Amino acid sequence: MGQSILTLIYIVAAVTFILGLKMLSNAATARKGNQIAALGMILAILGTIFLYKDEAGNGLHNYAWIFGALVIGTAVGWMAAKKVKMTAMPEMVSLFNGMGGACAALISFIEFNHLTHDHIGQAGFFHGLSGGTLAIILLGLIIGSISFAGSIVAWGKLAGKIKDFSFKGQHLFNLALLGLIVVLAVYLVMARPDSSKMIFYAIAMLTLIYGIFFVMPIGGADMPVVISLLNSFTGIAAASGGFLYDNKAMLTGGILVGAAGTLLTILMCRAMNRSIMNVLIGNFGGGSTAGAASGTKGGAARAVKEVSASDLAINLNYAKSVVIVPGYGLAVAQAQKTTKELENVLEANGVDVEYAIHPVAGRMPGHMNVLLAEANVEYEKLKELEEANDLFPNADVVLILGANDVVNPAAEQDSSSPIYGMPVLQVWKAKLVVVVKRSMSSGYAGIDNPLFYNDNTKMLFGDAKSVLENLIKEVKAL
Repeated sequence: MGQSILTLIYIVAAVTFILGLKMLSNAATARKGNQIAALGMILAILGTIFLYKDEAGNGLHNYAWIFGALVIGTAVGWMAAKKVKMTAMPEMVSLFNGMGGACAALISFIEFNHLTHDHIGQAGFFHGLSGGTLAIILLGLIIGSISFAGSIVAWGKLAGKIKDFSFKGQHLFNLALLGLIVVLAVYLVMARPDSSKMIFYAIAMLTLIYGIFFVMPIGGADMPVVISLLNSFTGIAAASGGFLYDNKAMLTGGILVGAAGTLLTILMCRAMNRSIMNVLIGNFGGGSTAGAASGTKGGAARAVKEVSASDLAINLNYAKSVVIVPGYGLAVAQAQKTTKELENVLEANGVDVEYAIHPVAGRMPGHMNVLLAEANVEYEKLKELEEANDLFPNADVVLILGANDVVNPAAEQDSSSPIYGMPVLQVWKAKLVVVVKRSMSSGYAGIDNPLFYNDNTKMLFGDAKSVLENLIKEVKAL
């Protein structure tokens, strides 16, 4: 009876995961979708704790350890999520994702030691285990370890604690290391020698090293893609644990995360007009800063035109159409609510305000959507790349808040640029383009942006939130 109820709970949990994922596709329902999926996970956890029975009819009994770990983990996660700034959300996502990979790898460790201990003394070392079980254990170990090590490096890069690192021939080294891991894993499953435990631990160590070197050379501009890819790795590793324990909820959740992460990775690569292989081995965004900070091209200095808050307020107030392009500068300044306030002020004066969102703006997938949803910006106002590019020719003013690489015309006009071929927001087609930045420094890709020197572009230097607050005052004073 208990197992039947547990199976029903797993089915309910799987449905909530799917429903929650579907609701996450819309900002208006995303919060509720997250809550529904979380409720399903809570049901699955409690059902497993109280109703699970093994083949011998034994259930879980170490409740003190289980609930102690749950309380500690919940408290740490809750406090971290409550205190984290929106600008640090990508780092937290990467860190939490790494913890998921670590859990999957630890499950493989524990089950390997447990199962091999149970089969010691049989013909050959643990020959009583099926090759399929060993393969699943190794799959969880390898993918989980890569996700853990890679996510920690990604977290360090996003937090500014780790810099890009590469050496000549590193890609060949990475491929050779991955090949060695695969060979050892296949040998372990097929031959199962007496040294199996040593080989298993060697695989674990080599996989952690590979995870570090896998992410180290990838530049900052590609971090959203890397985070999404590592997230899919964690899902696959979790699904391996679901296979191992025959746990339907764990299996379904892992498959959903793995599939969603993979699809998101593919979509972002398409948005950048690049293949996933190019992202992983191209070192794009690794810090090429030639001419970026000084605004030079071929050694000749170029001048930019500045605009004051009062003059821009006049342009905004008498415009018919204004398109706001949010970027990481908006996130750094925590200016999403001030942006919404400016929208309200302009719309009260009859100005049509919409937002242009590039798929890889910010430091993680959907970063700008999350920020603007927090400020209660209507989801219908958020225009994706293709739809946004249709707006610019008819826009009176485009206001760029800290975006850089995603509005760089070099992607379409300069075949020598590292981002050439990457679809970008064609903001330069508007009547007036105003770029709000703290300085003339380059974006995360480390390259100069010729947009800043266009005839119809003006610069307004300063912190995005302070600039927007001044703009609101000036517009209201008109």
